[in-house]
Amino acid sequence: MPSKPPAGDPVQDAPQVAAPQHAAAGLTAIAHTLRMAQEQMGVARTARTLLKVNQKDGFDCPGCAWPEGDKRHLAEFCENGAKAVAEEATVRRVTPEFFAAHPVSDLAERSGYWLGQQGRITRPVHLAEGATHYEPVSWEKAFAIIAEELGALGSPDEALFYTSGRTSNEAAFLLQLFAREFGTNNLPDCSNMCHESSGSALTETIGVGKGSVSLEDLHQADLIIVAGQNPGTNHPRMLTALEQAKASGAKIISVNPLPEAGLERFKNPQSVSGLVKGVSLTDLFLQVRIGGDQALFRLLNKLILERDGAVDEAFVAAHTHGFEEFAEAARSADWEETLAATGLGREEIERALAMVLASKRTIVCWAMGLTQHKHSVATIREVVNFLLLRGNIGRPGAGVCPVRGHSNVQGDRTMGIFERPSAVFLDALEAEFGFAPPRHHGLDVVRSIEALRDGRAKVFFAMGGNFVAATPDTAVTEAAVRRARLTVHVSTKLNRSHAVTGRRALILPTLGRTDKDVQAGGRQVVTVEDSMGMVHASRGNLAPAGRHLLSEPAIVARMARAVLGAGSRTPWEEFEKDYGTIRERIARVVPGFEDFNAKIARPGGFALPHAPRDERRFPTATGKANFTAAPVEYPKVPAGRLLLQTLRSHDQYNTTIYGLDDRYRGIKGGRRVVLVHPDDARELGLADGAYADLVGEWKDGVERRAPGFRVVHYPTARGCAAAYYPETNVLVPLDSTADTSNTPASKSVVVRLEQSPSA
Repeated sequence: MPSKPPAGDPVQDAPQVAAPQHAAAGLTAIAHTLRMAQEQMGVARTARTLLKVNQKDGFDCPGCAWPEGDKRHLAEFCENGAKAVAEEATVRRVTPEFFAAHPVSDLAERSGYWLGQQGRITRPVHLAEGATHYEPVSWEKAFAIIAEELGALGSPDEALFYTSGRTSNEAAFLLQLFAREFGTNNLPDCSNMCHESSGSALTETIGVGKGSVSLEDLHQADLIIVAGQNPGTNHPRMLTALEQAKASGAKIISVNPLPEAGLERFKNPQSVSGLVKGVSLTDLFLQVRIGGDQALFRLLNKLILERDGAVDEAFVAAHTHGFEEFAEAARSADWEETLAATGLGREEIERALAMVLASKRTIVCWAMGLTQHKHSVATIREVVNFLLLRGNIGRPGAGVCPVRGHSNVQGDRTMGIFERPSAVFLDALEAEFGFAPPRHHGLDVVRSIEALRDGRAKVFFAMGGNFVAATPDTAVTEAAVRRARLTVHVSTKLNRSHAVTGRRALILPTLGRTDKDVQAGGRQVVTVEDSMGMVHASRGNLAPAGRHLLSEPAIVARMARAVLGAGSRTPWEEFEKDYGTIRERIARVVPGFEDFNAKIARPGGFALPHAPRDERRFPTATGKANFTAAPVEYPKVPAGRLLLQTLRSHDQYNTTIYGLDDRYRGIKGGRRVVLVHPDDARELGLADGAYADLVGEWKDGVERRAPGFRVVHYPTARGCAAAYYPETNVLVPLDSTADTSNTPASKSVVVRLEQSPSA
């Protein structure tokens, strides 16, 4: 039988700490998966649901964006994917009676874990101005409230329309269409906080802001470099691809400030040998200091240039631009500066170089460890330089592989969720729908928070997500959101953002990926795009959590009708009835989606075109792949301070907290821990088990404090520390962002540790 939600928040004051583990998955993962799934869904529902995850006739996992191969296992999911499904397919329910029993002030005191454990929201609810409780509201009234508030704005640019990466292609296309017909490009999204740096760097250098590899490329690679990424927790199914690459002879270099169990050894639960023994994945572990990656790749590029025959001169001559300027900068790379920036030894870098030179097909994978620093865009450009030097873009087994975190974050951007749309996209939209979309740029996440803070934005609408918990500078962000006239959240479950509201607030409950979606035109499917540009259908198989839920496309269509009225020529009612009509319009607006409906009828879906990968054609400003020559940067940390990276625990997906353990790192029963190298901790006078406040230091002089963290002596890189978000987002200044991309620099926060009383 499924269990009931917790009545009160669990105590987290004294987490238990054991040694970190050195292998991921295996029998323990299976047991943990089944236990958490059974607690949320019960035995029969668990089987009925999990056997449809990532199947060609099933639904796409609402977790990460890792792709599926053509051949699927019976159980095509990982531990954290199963947790994500169980959280959505739970039988627990949040009813009007729940909201009557819990004022917003009470919800604001609860942890994100407690809120999420209460279950699926079953009715739309409204928090009236001055009210203490959410109360049930009809859908008609909810849309009338939105129309009233949007209609009262002095300008469409006083509204913000935020999108989470779980949103389907169809819903994302409708939301950007509505926002632009309303008159704004204010379409911030979760990509602004994660892979915006990747998109910025790749668009400039290779002409496409996405990865250039397929799953088959990973299987064919000679060398795979995994930098700033923890696939064992964040993308566990990637471990299967790495295992297959190893079996084909590939070598793997992992570059990370922390040793991660998943990259040490993988115990594949799909085979007996995997369960018993597993396979060692990493051949060389480079324990780089936080933010030292650009310096590392710059020095490797210098060493490649110095080696006779190492540069693919034919590729460089035919397909690239800017080589001489880049080469001049690379040749000036300094060994001593690199060793200081990276914390690595000379012999480690020389071993890495030997592996690079022995490889004819190299892939570099990365995630937030590279994208959330001031110099992230320059770092990723340097990775591209590294691959271009040896012709490792546009041939099998080679290329760039930014690994996206949320299941359709890449698809949402493809559908036009972007505050800085191209003129080509806007032209196509205007030609198809007959209205003139705004041409001036809108606001990204950080600038949206600033607009709310400064009173320039007054209505905030979120299609999924947990905005206030995902964003930086928690105190500033929450104060900014509370200045809004109206906040609206389209959600499946409760989270912190529902307790931090504008003067009025709405929660609009929606269908999840696991739910059947039946409209007037019959049963519907939606589509998603994975991290490697594959688009496929997703079909839920469960009865919806309540009869008052609407799908995301239906919510947008009805909102658009209420706000835009009879003056809109867009067939919103038709779109709600039959999502195939949405896809017909997408096919005429977005390149690569021609015959969209026919393509998704094929099992497994279809691959979007990618000019660098498919043709070695680079649609950049120069018409070629661009070498770049940015100055090398890395964080400088004052004496007595540490450089903190925020990260996830293993019982966590983005801001969703499944449990209070981080099994691979040896943490149990609490999240307020800070991982510090034993030598650094001793120099700071902090014993293992001591408690400390984390105090951020930034140029504005504002004290940002996260109190009461248990110090854990841990084998991280010297001078570095790590702690979980969203608890540490309070330490990330709103204006500490990456150059060009404006992504919050959540992986390089200078902190001091002040000892506090023990728990």
